[in-house]
Parts: sequence; structure tokens; C-alpha cells
Amino acid sequence: MGASPARAAAAGLRRLPDLSGYLRGLAWATLAANIGIVVTGGVVRLTGSGLGCPTWPQCTDESFTPHGAMGVHAAIEFGNRLLTYVLLAIAVLTAIAVWQSVRRDLRALALILLAGIPAQGIIGGVTVLTDLNPWVVAFHLLCSMAMIGLAVLLLWRLQVPDAPVATGPAVWLAWATFAAAWLVLYAGTVVTGAGPHAGDADAPRNGLSPLQMSQLHADLVFLFIGLTIGLIFLALAVRAPRATVRAGVVLLVVEASQSLIGFVQYFTDLPIVLVGFHMLGAAVISAAVTWVLLRVRQPA
Repeated sequence: MGASPARAAAAGLRRLPDLSGYLRGLAWATLAANIGIVVTGGVVRLTGSGLGCPTWPQCTDESFTPHGAMGVHAAIEFGNRLLTYVLLAIAVLTAIAVWQSVRRDLRALALILLAGIPAQGIIGGVTVLTDLNPWVVAFHLLCSMAMIGLAVLLLWRLQVPDAPVATGPAVWLAWATFAAAWLVLYAGTVVTGAGPHAGDADAPRNGLSPLQMSQLHADLVFLFIGLTIGLIFLALAVRAPRATVRAGVVLLVVEASQSLIGFVQYFTDLPIVLVGFHMLGAAVISAAVTWVLLRVRQPA
């Protein structure tokens, strides 16, 4: 009888070069690549290149790649599509490294990170096929933020595999801070859907008031910052490990920087450079708040 598919796959992995020693580096690469794809996606939208390739999965009805006559917008949009394959390659190498290591507990997480990339590709295709529907674009971005959080979780589990999970007010406050961060991120996508940078001159907007949505977004930011400050003081009061307090301070600094960029971009009519930095800040917020939550839950 032949070998089972599982045994055949395991034998195939053993024949590959051993990547387990590179697992931590690949995990960092996974995080960096997921943040990078958010930034390049922002470049596509801010340069009005969202429909540079007007269909999906092909760039045009006749070709998978753009031709010279299509111009710079097609090159920008197609370039972002190509970066997805870089992200996929990193995810495949990470999954192989996990399987070759002794960390069986990381396998499900590595598979989720891997499966998330083609899923994101499909969502990206839907955004093109719906002419950049702002609600689909928002969902696409939020999925990328979730992927960033999962990449941080992978790094955390590599560092802290079996630490006990804490309970108490600090953990609840950390979860509240995490929830507030996601409310801020979601409100940011709604503001974007109401604003001028649609990704294409003819792309639809969500029909909501940019002024009112920006005010709601700002109110949620104040809540997020307040909860973060409270969490830092509570961590100091309960004598949490120094690394936990430091993670909270880093999050607060990122929030302050992101808020400053947000206010300046709003009062300067949304210059694309500042909006691009604001998108990078949102990705860093997702990573930082996830790290804080994990630090508080597993303080060992």
C-alpha cells in the first residue's frame, strides 16, 4: 500500500532545506510584508490607480499584464498585485519552517496566515469588479489589519509559548483598549469611504457626511487614548513587568503621532503624503495594540 497523503507531505518537507532556524526571521518578514501591503494599497488608492487594471484576475479582458498604452495607473495597480505573490512566498516559507520545527502549536496559525493571502486576493478582486465600492474597500483594509494582528500573535507565541494567562482588571482594560482600537480603525475606513481619495475619479462614495464621520472618528480616538493611559497607570499600580508598561507607552506614542498626522491632514485638505503616513500609522496601531494585549494577558 502507498503512503498516506499526510506521510507523503511530511516526507516531502523533510527533503526540503531546513528552514526552522529561520522561523523567527520569517515571522518578522510576515509582519513587515503585511504592513507593506497596506502601504502599497494606500499608494494605489491615493494615486487614483484603483482601476488601473479594470478587471480581475486579469489586468484587462485580453491580458494578465498591463501594456504600455495603459499608463502609470495600470503599472501601480499591477505592481500592488505582484506584491501579493511576495507576501504569499513569505507565508509559504513560514509555514514550511513551522512544520519543520518542533512547534506543532503554531501550525494552525501559520495555515491561517497562509490562507488569508489568497482570500485577500479574492476580496481585492471583488473591489475591482464592484468599481471600488467603499464598503468592500473598507473590508479589504480591515482584513489586512487582522492579518497584521495575527502576524504579531505568531511572533508572540514564538517568544512566549506556554506562559499562563492572567486574569483581573488589567486584562479587561486591555481587551477594552483593543476593542477601542478596532472601532477607531473601522471608523477610519468609513471616513475614507466618505472622503475624496476614492482610488478612481468615478468610484462611488458611501454617501455619509465626511465632517460627521471625522468627528465620530476623533471621538473614538480620544476614547482609545484615554483607555491606553488608564491601562498604563493600572499596569504601574499592580507592578506589572517593565516590558508590559513599555509596550503600553509605545502604543501611546504611536497613538499620539497618528492623531497628530490625522489632525494635520484634516486641516490641510488631505494631502496624499500625509494620508499615506496615516495608513502606515493605522497598520502600526494594529500591531502595537495586539502586542499590548498579549503582554497583559501573558505577563510572564
